[in-house]
Amino acid sequence: MTATIGLNDGTSIPQLGFGTYLVPPQDTQAIVSTALEVGYRHIDTAQMYGNEAEVGRAVAASGLPRDELYLTSKLDNGNHRPGDVRRTFAESLARLGVDRLDLFLIHWPLPTLYDGDYVSTWQAVAGLVEEGALRTAGVSNFEPEHLDRIIGETGVIPAVNQIEVHPYFPNERARAASLSHGIAVEAWGPLGQGAVLGDEVIAGIAERTGRSPAQVILRWHIQRGDVVFPKSSSRARMEENARIFDFDLSPQDMAAIDGLDRGPRGRGGPDPTTFAYLP
Repeated sequence: MTATIGLNDGTSIPQLGFGTYLVPPQDTQAIVSTALEVGYRHIDTAQMYGNEAEVGRAVAASGLPRDELYLTSKLDNGNHRPGDVRRTFAESLARLGVDRLDLFLIHWPLPTLYDGDYVSTWQAVAGLVEEGALRTAGVSNFEPEHLDRIIGETGVIPAVNQIEVHPYFPNERARAASLSHGIAVEAWGPLGQGAVLGDEVIAGIAERTGRSPAQVILRWHIQRGDVVFPKSSSRARMEENARIFDFDLSPQDMAAIDGLDRGPRGRGGPDPTTFAYLP
């Protein structure tokens, strides 16, 4: 169903996953169970989403072997102090019902909080790998200067940077900085939170290729090497989003989608240099 991407720590990650952002806890188990039935084996959640336990129940009910699943969670913004990193990581494992997590990310750098110290947070997250309960450590929403600082001060390079990426906001500065360090890019909001689906350029390519606009956009990500994890509550849409490995976009189509970049005004989420939300 999916390709995998090799990471700089010697592990690999499925290039297609299933996202659970804004999936209500009361609906999460049923929705994730459907995704697993469809064939998704990479599930992305977060402490902030409040649905880890329900993801865990879906995983347990699936009966799938643990080593066939790739599970990601992220550190909540209120848990950046090293002691809180370790404590709440253990709580995430308990909620998910697993003894090992495949990927754990610092959700946001929060450079204006915690006296500007996100380096000790990164040290604590990276240390979880050495302790054995985490396979891969990474970050999310880290800008080039954030990456340079944690790498420069710790010598430890994240394996993944999960950032907002879609045709209206390719986020090339953060993406290029990540790739320059050998860090894989995960694209959150890969469909621009739906905003890109009605674009005329996307519609034209979809009509010409006999694919849906969502499939065209997700295929653009795949051919760029991004990891993507679209979400949907519809089984039919889940199945549609997964059918992106049996066709290719031409160089001309790729260039046309590249040309949709709106720069900073295309950003749909918060600016990581100023985002300071605490739960």
